[in-house]
Order: sequence, then C-alpha cells, then structure tokens
Amino acid sequence: MRMDYSGNRNEAAQAEEIAGAVLGWLAGDPEMLGRFLALSGVQPQQLRDAVADPQFLAGMIDFLMGHEPTLMAFCEATGTKPEAVAAASHYYTKPGFGSGEY
Repeated sequence: MRMDYSGNRNEAAQAEEIAGAVLGWLAGDPEMLGRFLALSGVQPQQLRDAVADPQFLAGMIDFLMGHEPTLMAFCEATGTKPEAVAAASHYYTKPGFGSGEY
C-alpha cells in the first residue's frame, strides 16, 4: 500500500489513512505494539475505543515521529513517505501557540 500524500484527496482522509496504516503496522508487530502501549499507557482492551479519539491517533503517529528508526521501518514496510507521516502528524496535532502557524 503506497501512500504519497498527494493533493488528490482531502487532508482529513489522508491523515485517517495514515493513522489506520500505523495501527495496522503496530498490530502486526507484537513487540512494537507492546512498546507503544507501554509508552502511551493505553491498555490492550482500550484500543477499540481509543482509535476513535483524535488525540490517541496523534499520539500513535507521534510515537513514530519521535524515533526515526521506527518511522523508517513503518515507511519501508508500508511504502509510505516520511513526509506523509509528518503531514498526518501535523493534521492531528494542529499548530500550537508558539509555532508561528495560525
């Protein structure tokens, strides 16, 4: 599944696609999923409800963004460009007060 984050689809749909791919990738690697759950504090039984929460999705994508080897492993496994993950992260986290973006 190649995701290039082109301008052909709207930003929300692209970000949701990336988030879904991240979740699927994590679910396919029990060790990585365990690491994510341990760092996020989310319990395995909470995942079903958590995926509907944009803050959870932001945290899941930030998990990748915070560790370049993990980001690159995801990108290689899914054919996703790192820029697409960064754009999805930006979509879910929105600019902050000190970011200079409004």
